[in-house]
Amino acid sequence: MKYEWIDEYILKMPGVTKDLQKDWNWIRYQIGGKMFAAICLDDDDKPYYITLKLEPLEGDFWRKQYEDIIPGYYMNKQHWNSVKADGEVPDDILKDLLDKAYQIVFGSFSKKKQKEILGDE
Repeated sequence: MKYEWIDEYILKMPGVTKDLQKDWNWIRYQIGGKMFAAICLDDDDKPYYITLKLEPLEGDFWRKQYEDIIPGYYMNKQHWNSVKADGEVPDDILKDLLDKAYQIVFGSFSKKKQKEILGDE
């Protein structure tokens, strides 16, 4: 996988947990129990897609910019997008997309839940 930094980068985000969804062979990244990103693994446990949540218009914009960004693999094609793990999307853009995916899910929680996630309560 081209993006060797991804696990460390995501786990530095406040309140993020990760697990392995064995049925799908996906490494899931969640906040407050809701997934915002995942690394999809093949039968040899090698990453082939990084799937993340984006606002529909933004996802559509990025899919038009990079052929390595496609509608969400095995996900809702409107809200989820998949980036080829060995693709040509620049690191800074992928980091920005991961940040946005985190903010979309984090922002969906009540202020009280956000404070819990951040450890402010």
